Amino acid sequence: MALTTLPTAALANDAVDNTKLNLADNYAFTGTISGAGDVLTSIQTFTSSGTWTKPSGIKKIKVYVTGAGGGGGSGDNTWYKTNGGGGGAGGTAIEIIDVSSVSSVSVTIGTGGSGATTGYGSSGGTSSFGSYCSATGGGGGQGAEGGTAGVGSNGDINLTGGGGAGGHWNNNEHPPYYGAGKGGESFWSGAGRGSRGNASGALGSQGSGGSGGRHEATYGSGTGGATGSDGYVVVEEYA
Repeated sequence: MALTTLPTAALANDAVDNTKLNLADNYAFTGTISGAGDVLTSIQTFTSSGTWTKPSGIKKIKVYVTGAGGGGGSGDNTWYKTNGGGGGAGGTAIEIIDVSSVSSVSVTIGTGGSGATTGYGSSGGTSSFGSYCSATGGGGGQGAEGGTAGVGSNGDINLTGGGGAGGHWNNNEHPPYYGAGKGGESFWSGAGRGSRGNASGALGSQGSGGSGGRHEATYGSGTGGATGSDGYVVVEEYA
């Protein structure tokens, strides 16, 4: 891309050196830079499925599509006495799309996976922006094992979410302060922290995984894993 120099009139205003610009000087740029013209004018966000409708004057968009988080595995009150693993986070696809001839696009938001009452959490759902790009949800915590991460596809950039952390095996042999597995972190935010004590898993946000449930010998019972958070879509709009 060729650079356009500042107008000569602006240079003449420099009292120190008419061939150079000082950082303290305030110059108004009146030229045109070749290749420029795409200006961010608005942003739409989706936390539930719907339709993106192009505002007037928009030429291009940059889309971020994140799958839903997986649910956390449960704490276990049997002989194994395990703390549940966290659910994996959804993946993310990022794509720049020319929408000059497009008026609307269907948006699908994946639903967060259910936290397990006993055993394994369920996987999060896939999010998509029409047929342009999509991102799968994270896997559920599998007992004490953390859930697998989702991944973006067909984007200009495709990102893998964070995997869920595994829960600690207790078996009544350790002091009661080993927490359950933390949910995996998505592109957007942190996940639910691992629970401690006789508490259920904590919910994350925007595609992150739910944390695992907790077992603690002191309390004598297992708790459920948290539900993964729903997917998320962000559309930046450029004129």
